[in-house]
Amino acid sequence: MTDHAVDWSRDLAAVWRRHRQGLRPIRRLDPVRWDQLQGIERQQQALARNTERFLAGEPSNNALLWGSRGTGKSSLIKATLNRYGEQGLRMIEVDKDDLVNLTEIVDELSEQPWRFVIYCDDLSFEAGESGYKALKSVLEGSLELPPENVRVYATSNRRHLMPEFMADNLQSEVRGGELHPAEAIEEQVSLADRFGLQLSFYPFPKDIYLQAVDALFPDVADRDTLHLHAMRFATSRGGRSGRTAQQFYRQFSGDFD
Repeated sequence: MTDHAVDWSRDLAAVWRRHRQGLRPIRRLDPVRWDQLQGIERQQQALARNTERFLAGEPSNNALLWGSRGTGKSSLIKATLNRYGEQGLRMIEVDKDDLVNLTEIVDELSEQPWRFVIYCDDLSFEAGESGYKALKSVLEGSLELPPENVRVYATSNRRHLMPEFMADNLQSEVRGGELHPAEAIEEQVSLADRFGLQLSFYPFPKDIYLQAVDALFPDVADRDTLHLHAMRFATSRGGRSGRTAQQFYRQFSGDFD
């Protein structure tokens, strides 16, 4: 692996590029800040505690942030890097299709003095895909334990990361009064179970969505008109979320007094 272009004393993050079989430093980080996030305080507190324990060398978990689209899962992980980068946190983004290289990436990190989060965004697997096997080995190790300075933070729309089919449930059976799940269900759950911290995200209720809008339009005096247009925009987008509030801001910033 040729990661000579990455200087971890200077670079907070890198991304794995398959064509060069190496890491490329990320120079333009998403600047999202911790205090910009709205409506996910519970998830923030849990991820902050886990990350702070990880940085302090205390027991900590891999984290799975799952739930509805646009509700702040990816933004929370990016804000975590921006918040803790000066304390030694580093992040490597790995696409799902590149997880087969994950053990090689991790091997290069174990002797580094920094604490690394492997960031997998929008993670899910279809039936028959095998990339999750490399992820399993990094999450819990095989014969060799995973490095203590590496954790995986992943986001997904699926709680179990893998598709769930009705036929899988039909293959479950009861033996001796105990429910024995089908092998397919066991496989689905076993991957997600390796994430000790699982945080759920749901569409915003109306008041939280409007709080997010207000935070983006702090100088608007006519809140009733702003809220009316914001709700119409959310209806047209099919849901209320932090992403919807951001998109509303990008489209209508400067249009309200």
